[in-house]
Amino acid sequence: MEAEPLLPAPATVLRARRDTPDVYTLELEPPAGEFHFAPGQFNMLYAFGAGEVPISISGDPARPEHLVHTIRAVGAVSGALARLRRGDALGVRGPFGSAWPLEAARGDDVIVIAGGLGLAPLRPAIYRLLAERGRYGRVVLLYGARTPADILYARELERWRARFDLEVQVSVDRAEGDWRGNVGVVTSLLERVKFDPLDASAFVCGPEVMMRFAAVELERRGVAHERIHVSLERNMKCAVALCGRCQFGPHFVCRDGPVFRYDRVRDLMSKREV
Repeated sequence: MEAEPLLPAPATVLRARRDTPDVYTLELEPPAGEFHFAPGQFNMLYAFGAGEVPISISGDPARPEHLVHTIRAVGAVSGALARLRRGDALGVRGPFGSAWPLEAARGDDVIVIAGGLGLAPLRPAIYRLLAERGRYGRVVLLYGARTPADILYARELERWRARFDLEVQVSVDRAEGDWRGNVGVVTSLLERVKFDPLDASAFVCGPEVMMRFAAVELERRGVAHERIHVSLERNMKCAVALCGRCQFGPHFVCRDGPVFRYDRVRDLMSKREV
């Protein structure tokens, strides 16, 4: 029997972790003990007495017994979720939305470009790429953060960097402390990596201006626009295309996205007030 899409199911916090000054990760015991999803999908998380917000699923799809979300505390609801601790309850609706086209990318070089919190929606795709590593060509992760203190999943990035089958490049907009790594926008890292643009797929998530510039640079390198995918997590509220708040031209982000082929939203992303 399918879950009612408008009715939150109860979940319990197993672990709560502060990742950066304003970003937290919750690991939940999911409703019914397991929660299956596709990389790129999102849930609606309900904080009792505060409301609900859409949050990308950021855990490993091969571990359905652990439901993971990484949240930036920027408002009343996300702030209430960030204050939850082990044993606390919350509501979950989902999963909703489209996914990263991992099957279509098999045999390709895969370029993953993330900015800031945009690494969270891409993390399940990275897990899947590594679990099925032999099905893909070169796999490259380019990640940018504002400062070294804002780097998400820092320990995991170090583990990934130690692998021989994954290239990881990290950059910050502004160096602080003892940072000795790359400084500059994440799109500048594309100049440092080699891949076959004629057989490459790109997954991009971050601030919209960063995604536009990343797509332009990928196209300049020869990647076909239909092989570039972006995640647009904007203005979603009901998750089932009823309220109309997330309408984006002819699309509803919650139903048709959040993952879109770039050529289908390129013109809309370049228009103000859309």
